[in-house]
Order: sequence, then structure tokens, then C-alpha cells
Amino acid sequence: MSGLLPGDPAAGIGGEATPRALCVLAPNPSPMTLDGTNTWLLSEPDSDLAVVIDPGPLHEGHLRRVIETAEQRGKRVVLTLLTHGHADHSEGAARFAELTGSEVRALDPAHRLGPEGLTDGQRLDVGGLDLRVIGTPGHTSDSLTFHLPADGAILTGDTVLGRGTTMVAHPDGRLGDYLDSLRHLHGMAAEHGVRTVLPGHGPVLADALGAVDYYLAHRAGRLAQVETAVEAGCRTSAEVVARVYADVDRALWPAAELSVLAQLQYLRDHGLIPD
Repeated sequence: MSGLLPGDPAAGIGGEATPRALCVLAPNPSPMTLDGTNTWLLSEPDSDLAVVIDPGPLHEGHLRRVIETAEQRGKRVVLTLLTHGHADHSEGAARFAELTGSEVRALDPAHRLGPEGLTDGQRLDVGGLDLRVIGTPGHTSDSLTFHLPADGAILTGDTVLGRGTTMVAHPDGRLGDYLDSLRHLHGMAAEHGVRTVLPGHGPVLADALGAVDYYLAHRAGRLAQVETAVEAGCRTSAEVVARVYADVDRALWPAAELSVLAQLQYLRDHGLIPD
């Protein structure tokens, strides 16, 4: 039963997730992207204007399918937003902007197309759709979450996935920032009506608080394992990965090593292991 899994994941991926959010799954599955990138189409039910979050890879068929999905619902895409700059979320943005005539907004100026960017705390109104920008660095320095208050939902990019856990992409990503971001999302779920996670990969999660609780516990456990590995004599990140991630698919070890580097830096910064 899905309720036994962290966050209470939905049975499938794609289609309508909330009254204002619909997922179009990109055809780029891999060990890192899970089933593929979730491209999110957002709109007020009675509006003909739509926002797209993370158009995904540069795949013409996928980009056109997102536009067709909007048009079938009487919507026109007028704004494109990025949760962060990793290629599986952003590579198709320039072509998508050509197809739709929309500007692309992101935290990192390198990924913007148009005069405006995004900032923490910003509120966007598109055809009555209330969307709020939350800075959630850690996975990357430019990672954002978008809050959809009317649906009690957050669009988390890679900060919280629909299945498994994400990496902290050292050196750009930092574990201390990531833990702070998770605690912020925990507060939103515990105190501000956030119930649903609309992730960048994997199924929708109906229990936002349970998902973030799991992420925080997982990170604490991994940190303890890494600290123990160093105490046992592991001297390189590769040695730590081989010990701590021995039960993980080896195809994921390169990503695990980035997270280990971030964990080692965090432990050094806090004086828990020697420099």
C-alpha cells in the first residue's frame, strides 16, 4: 500500500494532480531522473493563461506535447519557470520559449530568457493563479520551490523527489543549506497548510509532512554513517561511498560521491571530523 511508503506516493505519474496542476512526463527515464522529468502545467481553472514549470530536456515531441496539453484545455502558456538549472529540467527551455513566446524566469541569470528573474519571497499572479517563490538551496545553489497555496501544494524540483532521496550536488550544493531548506518546508507542512508535494521526478506525494520528516531522518542517518566511516579509517569520498552505499545500485555511486563530498564538508565545518 502506498500509505506505507514515505510521503504516501500516488500509484502513477502524469496527468491531473490538483485542481490547478497537471503533470506531463518527459521521455527521459534514467537512474538519476527516475521515470523522467515532471513538467508541470499550472493554471486557474477559469483562466485561459498557464504557467509551465521545468519544460525538461530538449525533446521536441515532449515540448510540443506540453503545449498541446495546454491547448486542449483552452490554455495558453505565457510564462515558463525553472526550479533549477540542471539540464533535465532546463535544457528545453529556450526552444519552449520559441514555441510559446513566453519568457523564462529562473534564480540563476544564466538560465533566464527575458528581463525578469525570480527571488525568494516573490509572488506571481498569472490569470489569477497565486504562485509563491521559495528559495530552497542545497541540491543546487539556485534551487527553488514554488508554493501553490490554493491547492496546499509545493513544487519542489529535485529538493524532494517522489521516490527515493536526492543528492546534494557538491560543490555547488551545500548540505547545511539543504538541511535548512528541508526544515523550512517542514514548517510549511506542519503549520501552513501544505499537504501535497509535486516533485520534479517520481509520483505526487499526498503527505508532505511525512515526506520531509523522512528526508530529514535519512540525512541524519547518512551523516552518522559517514562520520562512522571516517572514524573507521575511510580517507576518500570513494572509500566512504563503497562502505556507506554498498547496498545502492553502482550506477548511482557517482551521484552518491557528490553527496558524500557535501557531507564530509559539513562534518568538517562543524568540527565533527578533522580537516
